[in-house]
Amino acid sequence: MINPPERSPERDAAIEAMLAHVPFDGWTRKALRMGLRDANIPEDEADLLFPGGAVDMVETFCDLMDRRMEEAAASLTENRLSHRVKAVIRLRLDLCTPYREAIRRAMGVLAMPQGARAGLACTARTVDSIWFSAGDRSANFSWYTKRAILTAVYSATLLFWLRDHSDDHADTLAFLDRRLAGVGRIGGLRRRAEAMIGRLRPA
Repeated sequence: MINPPERSPERDAAIEAMLAHVPFDGWTRKALRMGLRDANIPEDEADLLFPGGAVDMVETFCDLMDRRMEEAAASLTENRLSHRVKAVIRLRLDLCTPYREAIRRAMGVLAMPQGARAGLACTARTVDSIWFSAGDRSANFSWYTKRAILTAVYSATLLFWLRDHSDDHADTLAFLDRRLAGVGRIGGLRRRAEAMIGRLRPA
């Protein structure tokens, strides 16, 4: 697993405080200082808390959402792994809904050349967190294949969600269902192919 960004109660509190300003001012020092002012935190701590600027703020926000998702997923009751994965992604979207515009702006930050590496790291950590929250503890080769597949599914679902205005993101969940169904068909074909190859191998 890719190491998370620096974690501290002070950084978490600063991110939470600035979120109300991000839709208007972006992931900027201005939004951060305004948030710190709202939370009665000295504004001159802005540079000390996030020396990496906007990319550092966005990466910390993504990590905070991962931790919140893992905490909330502890109460899920679905039995099948595929159902738990879907439930965790839905939970993630529910948690993200109040911050839709902040997430849209965050993706803009991570799309810049200086944010590309952090963007890949954020996605990798979130996907790993989804699998972990769903109860997957595999450590074999499937660890990589499952995370590669879910990266494509989650990334496409998130982009769809950003444009979705249906009630309770119903259209996004239908989109997610279609993507997961496609993954299931691919997985079935792969298992049958592996079984056939196994039968053809010499004893």
